[in-house]
Amino acid sequence: MKHKTLYFVAVLIFVLGFAFGGVIFAQRPLNDINPTRWPNLADAQHHISQAFDKIDEAQKDNRDQLGDHAAKAKDLLVQASRELKAAADYLAHHH
Repeated sequence: MKHKTLYFVAVLIFVLGFAFGGVIFAQRPLNDINPTRWPNLADAQHHISQAFDKIDEAQKDNRDQLGDHAAKAKDLLVQASRELKAAADYLAHHH
């Protein structure tokens, strides 16, 4: 019985970590838009990366006592960067 409970807890932690990993451990946004071809989108993506870095600094300065809000903001910036890349890809294929 004890092994089943331990196994269940381990699986639960893994699943929750995978589900919320983007919010907890957001990776830095990529700068992967060609600035020669799509300068405005590349510039916007660059500003997203700068904002991400500033939030990271704020977290360090405040010893991560910003609740989940800073981490969630960083996750949303990563999503915004991906959407800009998708927009550039769309233009490349439909333009």
